[in-house]
Amino acid sequence: MNAPAETPYALRSDRDGIATVTLSRPAARNALSMAMMAALHGMLDDIHHDTSVKVVILAAEGPAFCAGHDLKEMRAIGRDADRLGAVFARCSALMQRIQSLRQPVIARVHAMATAAGCQLVATADLAIAAETAKFATPGVNIGLFCSTPMVALTRNVPRKQAMEMLLTGEAMDAATAERFGLINHAVPPERLDETVHALAARIASKSPLTLAIGKEAFYAQIEKGTVAAYDHASAVMTRNMLARDAQEGVGAFIDKRPPVWEGC
Repeated sequence: MNAPAETPYALRSDRDGIATVTLSRPAARNALSMAMMAALHGMLDDIHHDTSVKVVILAAEGPAFCAGHDLKEMRAIGRDADRLGAVFARCSALMQRIQSLRQPVIARVHAMATAAGCQLVATADLAIAAETAKFATPGVNIGLFCSTPMVALTRNVPRKQAMEMLLTGEAMDAATAERFGLINHAVPPERLDETVHALAARIASKSPLTLAIGKEAFYAQIEKGTVAAYDHASAVMTRNMLARDAQEGVGAFIDKRPPVWEGC
């Protein structure tokens, strides 16, 4: 296990091809200040270029997973449109970095995720939550509609359910979040770590090149029409089949032996 990397806002530890990034502002309920978002973005950039990492777990410490934007910081900005715009631009860039990361990202949600914290969960490729966790987009309660969290939310949750969350600000429990597709699984709190790590290990056993190709193709095709999506996917599969890992995987399947991945 590598020595953890640390910033004032996030921790990183690597083991067996899995990097765990832990939000670390527990006293502030892991609110996303500008500095915290910058630190997370930088850490993810490093991971993207680290070929030893096959899967990322996004976790948090403290009483909440993430409370969203740092409202104290935003209040201090006041009515400066440029500086406020920079906050939301930074947040949007962070979410897009998660999606564009070559490694799959699993959100490990142990507690409440609200506003931009709920957005983090919705943005992650996969999400496992404790049954006691809750999810909300409560900006409407303070006069600030959760417009940017809405982007990720509506790409996971059906329209009527997403609109109810956005218009009422009420919290959704983990079982409901699983039913509506915001998370993959809700599990007892004592089984959260084993469930997350078992999923991460299963994914990490695959070809890292294939994972990267597949993740990129998933998000590229999903925004296209059906014909364009098939055209794109066909080109991706052709490129994928030319890779050594695909040749190795097919050969191993035919020869009935475990594949040996090269990542190329």
